[in-house]
Amino acid sequence: MHRAGRARRTAHSARRWMVVVTVAIGTHGAPYGPAVAQGYPTQTIRLVVPFPAGGGVDTMGRIAAVKLADSVGRQVVVDNRGGANGMIGSEQVAKAPKDGYTLLLNGANLVTSPSLFRKSPYDPVKDFDPISMLATAPNVLVAHPALQASTVKQLIAIARARPGEVTFAGSGSGSTPHLAAELFKYMTKTDMVHVPYRGTGPAITGVLSGEAAIMFMPALPAIPHVKSGRMKALGVTSEQRLPALPDVPTVAESGLKGYESSQWYGVLAPAGTPAEILNQLNATFVRIMHEAQMKQRLAESGTLVIGNSREAFAQTIKSEFEKWARIIKLSGATPD
Repeated sequence: MHRAGRARRTAHSARRWMVVVTVAIGTHGAPYGPAVAQGYPTQTIRLVVPFPAGGGVDTMGRIAAVKLADSVGRQVVVDNRGGANGMIGSEQVAKAPKDGYTLLLNGANLVTSPSLFRKSPYDPVKDFDPISMLATAPNVLVAHPALQASTVKQLIAIARARPGEVTFAGSGSGSTPHLAAELFKYMTKTDMVHVPYRGTGPAITGVLSGEAAIMFMPALPAIPHVKSGRMKALGVTSEQRLPALPDVPTVAESGLKGYESSQWYGVLAPAGTPAEILNQLNATFVRIMHEAQMKQRLAESGTLVIGNSREAFAQTIKSEFEKWARIIKLSGATPD
């Protein structure tokens, strides 16, 4: 009798577990059949972040790891593999087993680093299977209050009238803020002088002190300085305005049509990973990123949720790689 009772309870538990999994999969609305048949995931997932702890890419990686672990019911370990502007960790993932247990969370440097360095250990288009772009973090074009420009058009006019006199701060040669300014120079046909600093903090200090006139600054540290009046916000570099700075127009709508330059964060797998695993991961990340709590949390830090398809992310990687390769060649930018 006791054995029969235990058997009935075990069967009931098994049926209940199966129902929970089925409901969860049905909610995602993704083609999970083959992946579920394989039982993926059955072990710990390693999420490689190719930068040291504490930066923007690492922060997004840790947020994504926690949410992914909650969704798939398996441990997700963040593995910081910094070095060579993200190339060391990225190369490790490119050469990892194609089984869905080693993933890469990287930023825009995935497509800029191969053009900054003489030799790249990976091809950003061919060596990875994109899963989803999670979010973008636009820069804010800020200026010291003393600069006689309060709009993008006025800045362009000043830069054209005074070639070589307007200075812009950068958080290192080849960094996202530096390349954003180089793209601006190229599209406006202006001559502005790069003042490189070792990191975002010193670059911000350079603008606050008036040592540099402008900077394409990450939104999170820019917002408090703009709201306090210590800096002027001329525009944001994304395709849409930032909810945290709703009155600041985009650079594109301010007269420089087609301008866009943002740090982005995305998840990728080694090229050749089974499509059913990629589809399952994509559906999970899309759902995670579009949760109301996640959107609010990121909006407060000046980050815009994307959570797009594999195909859309792949197209972005290709177009961004081509765009920045051209700008880096024209500017002569090299890594510090």
